[in-house]
Amino acid sequence: MDIALTEEEQRLVETARAFAADVVAPRAADWERDRVMPREAIRAAVEAGLGSLLVPKEHGGQGASRTTLARVAEELSAVDMAFAFSLVVHNNHLNSIANAGNPEHIERYLPRMLTGEVIGSFLLTEPQGGSDAAAITTSATRDGDGWRLNGRKAWVTNAAEADLLSVYAQTDPDKGWRGIATFQVEAERDGVVREAPYSTLGAHAMGTGGFRFEDCRVEDRAMLLPPGDGFKFAMSGIDLARACVAAMCCGILRTSLDVALGYAAGRRAFGQRIADFQGLQWQLADVATDLHAARLMAYEAMRLIDAGQAAAIEAAHAKKFATRVALTGVAECMQAMGADGYKHDFPLARHLACAKMGQYIDGTTEIQNVVIGRALLKPYID
Repeated sequence: MDIALTEEEQRLVETARAFAADVVAPRAADWERDRVMPREAIRAAVEAGLGSLLVPKEHGGQGASRTTLARVAEELSAVDMAFAFSLVVHNNHLNSIANAGNPEHIERYLPRMLTGEVIGSFLLTEPQGGSDAAAITTSATRDGDGWRLNGRKAWVTNAAEADLLSVYAQTDPDKGWRGIATFQVEAERDGVVREAPYSTLGAHAMGTGGFRFEDCRVEDRAMLLPPGDGFKFAMSGIDLARACVAAMCCGILRTSLDVALGYAAGRRAFGQRIADFQGLQWQLADVATDLHAARLMAYEAMRLIDAGQAAAIEAAHAKKFATRVALTGVAECMQAMGADGYKHDFPLARHLACAKMGQYIDGTTEIQNVVIGRALLKPYID
């Protein structure tokens, strides 16, 4: 999969692999047990060059391809997908400011985000909206030379530690999605209420939670994208997000398979290694086939995205398939290890929770089916 990468991009992937082994692996289980988002580890990853992968070099970033972002995310997810997803969100927030921001936005926010001093987050989803991103009710009302924000946001990655919030708000309900704008709002600003992080099945390193906006006033300069452009920008990055989730699930499945194979080679039962049982071999062979197919689908979508070609269907296929086989594949690897696979002595339980999470983020499996189904029917009903 690295054949399309430059030598510099390959070094970034190697940096991610080493960072995952040296920094994330020794701490991931503790983060999950203690239910914390590891701010200092995120900052260390940013300082290592893994937090600004898509940002152009002229702005201090790495100027890497989208495929590089996916490969870095895969390597980190092989240890902890929650950590990887948190870092991807920061990457994407940085990139949005670098590419869509005016000189004031770039000067005001980029330097501190490039060092990890400021952690970014997107606030799109709402408690009642779910996958219907256009049904935003958080309001932005004109107030002199600024705006007042009111409403609630849910399922916000990095919510526990985020310093800068990219808030999608409705400026004119009568215009539907065309009224949605994007504002950059400091988390400590008056009127911003950070809610307690969610208690979930797993993936607590993402710091998922919600925010409330209670008559929060922001200046005109806080608007990153004007009405109409805000929603279009959010949707323009959805294919990349879905392909990245697919790549992250490949990291989960790869590690789970490695752990199960190592265990099977060392465990004996009924007078022989359990790895010698054909049933177990075939069980893990199916996992390996699914992993191979998932990687091909994920990186084909990334190739199209890097080439500037349409990739909505490929990204939907990749996310749907990779999240499905990650969930079933991790469970099969656990089963191959017997009851030991259920213990927290091994990372498979953490990976199982993250695999399930993958079926929700950046569009549920059902949303992928909507995208694919419409494309299938289009030639027959137009």
